[in-house]
Amino acid sequence: MQILAIFGIVLAAYLIGSIPNGLLIVKIKTGKDVRQIESGRTGGTNVLRAAGFLSGLLTAILDITKGICAVLLAKYFFSEVPVAHMLAAVASIIGHNYSIFMPEFGEDGKLVRFRGGAGGAPALGAAIGLWTPVALYILPLAVLVYFTIGYASVTTFSIAFFAFVMFVIRYFQAPATSPVEYILFGVLAMVFLGWALRTNFAKLLEGNERVVSISLHGWLNKKKTPQ
Repeated sequence: MQILAIFGIVLAAYLIGSIPNGLLIVKIKTGKDVRQIESGRTGGTNVLRAAGFLSGLLTAILDITKGICAVLLAKYFFSEVPVAHMLAAVASIIGHNYSIFMPEFGEDGKLVRFRGGAGGAPALGAAIGLWTPVALYILPLAVLVYFTIGYASVTTFSIAFFAFVMFVIRYFQAPATSPVEYILFGVLAMVFLGWALRTNFAKLLEGNERVVSISLHGWLNKKKTPQ
């Protein structure tokens, strides 16, 4: 029975993650479909491009909240079952990246894929749900990556990486409150974010990935460009 109950929680976490905040916000503000703009993702970065800073910020906050709510739901029903917390956390990312509310069909009417984001915001939210103080470490580190390296894709992936590092450290410091399942969350978060960002990483290797102009990297590029 417990396995079935955990499955139900994981399914609920997936559905929470599937809520297409970015799609709804852009549609309400501009009437456009964010899936037809730039990367086509529904996360805060692409919403910012489609509808401005405040829309992008609101999307990011709501997407972070999805991850938090998914984990808190699992903790409420299974406070002593860390594997349930981990599965709910991962399910919120999968729901965000492959939303059941955003199917894409081919010309033949067959389902091609489910659309979504890259998973950075729900991954951050899920990590916060697992251990709230982690935000004090991940957020400033991710901001540092963003304003120095200057790649949004690398910043997004760094959230999962920093979560993994922090949960490894926490495991050795306080295994009773940060079990090994939380480390596994970090590993799986890196897998799903890395897969979602694979085209960005390919562009990065080719030297074609977009650089944030307000970053140190972007500033140095401007300095090198002949005026």
